[in-house]
Amino acid sequence: MRSIFDANSPLLRFLTRVADLMILNVVFVATSVPVVTLGASLTALNYTAMKIGSNECESVTGDYFRSFRANFRQATLLGLAVAFLALVLAAWYVAVEILDLSAVARFLLQAICYLVAFRVVLVALYAFPYLAKFDNSVRDVLNNSRLMSLRHLFASLTVLVVTALPVVITVFYPAATVYGLLWFLIGFAGTAFVNGSVFTSIFGKYIEPEATVSVESAGVN
Repeated sequence: MRSIFDANSPLLRFLTRVADLMILNVVFVATSVPVVTLGASLTALNYTAMKIGSNECESVTGDYFRSFRANFRQATLLGLAVAFLALVLAAWYVAVEILDLSAVARFLLQAICYLVAFRVVLVALYAFPYLAKFDNSVRDVLNNSRLMSLRHLFASLTVLVVTALPVVITVFYPAATVYGLLWFLIGFAGTAFVNGSVFTSIFGKYIEPEATVSVESAGVN
């Protein structure tokens, strides 16, 4: 009978994966502290998490910083673009709240704001994993993320739930996450790892052997 402590035993493989995710989480948190590096950190986080999920990760820190350096410029611009859209939506919401509008007009404008916010969130959830996988311009990353999030709507909603649920639990049931401590131990990497399996499946539909292709060249419309 094979020992549970064999190098290839399910227990040791599980513990190794957990350790990898904890290391990834620490590196992500550390590189995100300057804030301006958040875009590059999110891209590297998703890149490494997908590598771990597909058993292609040789070094957590090596893969992370390779992606961090390679995508720093585009990821930073992408992060700024997402932040700008978030600010526009926040300003829209505040304006609707403070302006003297009829109940119907306020309801319609709020409904439009929530709908646009929902689309922006879905695009943002795809954008950084997409940049980690494909070599495109920021404009193409945003456009193709928009197309993918619509074409694979069920998967998009799954990613949204996986991302939002831990946040909701942290806010309303903080004791369940040891008052946020789990986020610093494994939370960010764990979420990226679970979502990574979804993104790997989706992105695989647009990858030709020996080459990567954009969504538009793959025929998404």
